Amino acid sequence: MTKIVDIRAKTPDELQAQLLDLRKEQFNLRFQRATGQLEATGRVKLVRRDIARIKFVLHERKRSAASQPKA
Repeated sequence: MTKIVDIRAKTPDELQAQLLDLRKEQFNLRFQRATGQLEATGRVKLVRRDIARIKFVLHERKRSAASQPKA
């Protein structure tokens, strides 16, 4: 599980890369569950929440950048 403080410390490019890795892992976990090979069932929940955290921080940054007055 990734803490929100650690996520906020990363750059947007690092977050995009981590998001891609987590989505690949989520796909693999879904595939394992469908074929009956999934052993770490709790990992599905953790990956889903980490994805949500990263998307939240990215959206938060995007929203704050949009509200900044243009000079």
